[in-house]
Amino acid sequence: MFTIEHEFDATVVTLVDDGTTPLQEDVTVHATESAILLNQYDPRTDKVVSITLSPEQWRDLNAALNLPEGVYRAK
Repeated sequence: MFTIEHEFDATVVTLVDDGTTPLQEDVTVHATESAILLNQYDPRTDKVVSITLSPEQWRDLNAALNLPEGVYRAK
């Protein structure tokens, strides 16, 4: 399950784990023109873990999910 919210300067997608237990914490994806920020709460440390990707890294990640093993360079 996921939600989508359009804010002034970003689109925010929240991914909710509705699979089988044990469930993972929600993941929020904040997409702006200059960066994509992935956040997930870590209950072991009681902190939010963040990863920032450039738009190019995000593009490559999306492409990689549908490709076989190998080394690729996006055009």
